Amino acid sequence: MTLQLGYGTNGLTDLRLDDALGLLADLGYDGVGLTLDHMHLDPLAPDLAERTRQAGRRLTSLGLRVTVETGARYVLDPRRKHGPSLLDPDPDARSTRTALLVRAVDVAAELGAHAVHCFSGITPPDTSPDTAWKRLAESIAPVLDAADRSGIPLAIEPEPGHLLATLADFHHLRALLGDPGPLGLTLDIGHCQCLEEAPPAQCVQDSAPWLRHVQIEDMRRGVHEHLPFGEGEIHFPPVLAALAAADYRGLTVVELPRHSHAGPELARASIAFLRDAVPSKGGAPC
Repeated sequence: MTLQLGYGTNGLTDLRLDDALGLLADLGYDGVGLTLDHMHLDPLAPDLAERTRQAGRRLTSLGLRVTVETGARYVLDPRRKHGPSLLDPDPDARSTRTALLVRAVDVAAELGAHAVHCFSGITPPDTSPDTAWKRLAESIAPVLDAADRSGIPLAIEPEPGHLLATLADFHHLRALLGDPGPLGLTLDIGHCQCLEEAPPAQCVQDSAPWLRHVQIEDMRRGVHEHLPFGEGEIHFPPVLAALAAADYRGLTVVELPRHSHAGPELARASIAFLRDAVPSKGGAPC
């Protein structure tokens, strides 16, 4: 089985982007989950087009694939984590988030990325579910249009605590939007362990037709805390076997955003762990 492994730059924020990319290539990663943030390809700073071209040349020279991720905590609002969101009560604020995601699609197209990741955001206080879903559908529509034009799928992530928190919520959005072609799924394996009724390997199997991006880390049931491999409850060989059986061709990106202080060592340990967890060819997962 061929597993395309990546590591998220949100777990390497103490490194310059060029250094982070060089580290991942040296360790044998196939790609990178590139979070657009003030320290790594700032989407709001001047000369984005030229900086994107430079990043693209660096990725090409290192042989790294890329997914563009948009989970930067304070890139739009220095005082409000992940604010504003696609669900913000203020339509101008929602438009700001939409514009960032459209810009991310443009960056992804320049880099030749295989997907753009996003999430819904937390439902604001005193907002009914119907209103929240309506805002999400309206806010994401221009991003899907941009994704359709560029040929880069938009992969929305079910995130614990958000409006779109589970796989069932993803399918609700698909139905609400009329099942648009550019809309795909970011499946976070740890989130499956945290929230879903089915085990993570079954989540992979059930999600196979819509998988456009995969994030992976360890986690415990009912606790949304991204953990290094071996510190949670997930048994990984069946998960990796399920990804192979699904014929998933995108990146499987290690997602440890709160461990940047130990990023280089965890990047090394993570790729070793995942390689060891891959079931042997022709063998059943242990």
